[in-house]
Amino acid sequence: MDRTIVVKGLGKVSVSPDLTVIGMTLAATDKKYDRAMETASAQIEDLRSALLVAGFEKSDLKTTDFNVRSRYESVKDQNGNYQNVFAGFEVDHSLKLEFDFDMNKLNEVLTAIANCKANPRFSIGFSVKDQSAVKETLLVSAVENATQRAKILAKAAGVRLGALQKIDYNWGELQLVSPTAYKMEEKCLAARCAPMDIHPDNINVSDTVTLIWEIA
Repeated sequence: MDRTIVVKGLGKVSVSPDLTVIGMTLAATDKKYDRAMETASAQIEDLRSALLVAGFEKSDLKTTDFNVRSRYESVKDQNGNYQNVFAGFEVDHSLKLEFDFDMNKLNEVLTAIANCKANPRFSIGFSVKDQSAVKETLLVSAVENATQRAKILAKAAGVRLGALQKIDYNWGELQLVSPTAYKMEEKCLAARCAPMDIHPDNINVSDTVTLIWEIA
């Protein structure tokens, strides 16, 4: 039987957010498909125009999801029974805008949204620009942790750590998002309230990797 030691390493990384991410959703509804699409098109153009005033390019606003569907409503008929009645076509357009973390810039964007007739629903989050570097640092940390643990275990057991036989890693998607939530009601946007000078909490992520060595 092969003599091996299996060790799971834990990597941890904490980074400061340097990216603001605003998610926006535009919704248009009409009983006529053409009119619903025309309204949706007018909304996106209005939003783009507002963001151009804030210094962005047309290509900075990215579509993350576009959904057109039939909408039905439950209506009671004369006999008291409920039936699904066609209520129109619904167009949902989800978009994303990213820019360097800067509270003054964020205020400009929120003001642009407040002045936009499209009236999108929006959410604000904070992330990091160079996600690849964070993930690489995390993997290095996990491997170093596993190696250190393996050396300690081998020494305590009176054996010698041999050649590395296998590395097992689950390539899952990491969510590099700050836990800080920044929310503003529509009334505050309309009043152009000055933003607070906030500092989003660090993004703390961890990951594991399993390494297998020969022992002698």
